[in-house]
Amino acid sequence: MKHYQRLEGMVAATFTPMDARGDINLSVIDKYADLMAESGMAGVFVCGTTGESHSLTTGERKAILAQWIKSARKRFKVIAHVGSNCQLEAMELARHAQEVEHDVFAAMAPFFFTPIAQSAPDLPFYYYNMPSMTGVSLSVPSFLIEGKKTMPNLVGTKFTHNNLMEMGECLELNNGEFEVLHGYDEILIAGLALGAVAGVGSTYNYLPAVYQNLFDAFKKGDICTARRMQQKSIEIVKIIIKYGGGVRGGKAIMNLIGVDCGRCRLPVTPFGDDEYSSLKRDLEKIGFLN
Repeated sequence: MKHYQRLEGMVAATFTPMDARGDINLSVIDKYADLMAESGMAGVFVCGTTGESHSLTTGERKAILAQWIKSARKRFKVIAHVGSNCQLEAMELARHAQEVEHDVFAAMAPFFFTPIAQSAPDLPFYYYNMPSMTGVSLSVPSFLIEGKKTMPNLVGTKFTHNNLMEMGECLELNNGEFEVLHGYDEILIAGLALGAVAGVGSTYNYLPAVYQNLFDAFKKGDICTARRMQQKSIEIVKIIIKYGGGVRGGKAIMNLIGVDCGRCRLPVTPFGDDEYSSLKRDLEKIGFLN
């Protein structure tokens, strides 16, 4: 693997900007990337769950990744999610990720991991573990140990699950051989307590200062501040759940802060004016827009 470096800090799971017709809007990504750089992101996770990957065509996913690499200008790492229920599509996306010389790639279950990983052997590969979305509950520690035997570029997992015992097992495997990217924003402090040093989250896009303060406070041993920052995270997560979850609610928040990500692609219902007004009021109550 070329130039492999472990991640540390915040990785934003990015939204996919779309216009009023539901077409991808690449022109927004330059501004979006500037915001991520200014927010101190270590990287961005492109075309994952937050990015509506399974509502995108292969061509769209390639175009989005290429634009992020261009817009990032090497200010932060770009992680491509290439997972698909179509093995050939996933392999094509993995090869494309290597061709455009980006940093890292990942794939969510249920997929055919070995062919995907071998399609981009020069790139580090993360297993994207998210049972709540995939319905696939396998032993991640076992997968990492066994998977490494046939996938030399398997370096770790994006662990989006609340099974913290299993997460701890992954972190301790072979004296810390594998990276574990914490994936649940609202319990980041628990992941840090177990030894994680990097997190991937959708709310990092619009709440970076809270998470950076959480990371910094935890490193200093200031647990009271870290807990307070985690509670701020929980407040925003409760609001996005009220408005349809992290993709729908989060995308609406991005629009409110001036990064025009548009609406979600159907079948996710678009936001109406009344709903935007209600969202703004809820955000103002917790001091987010003040």
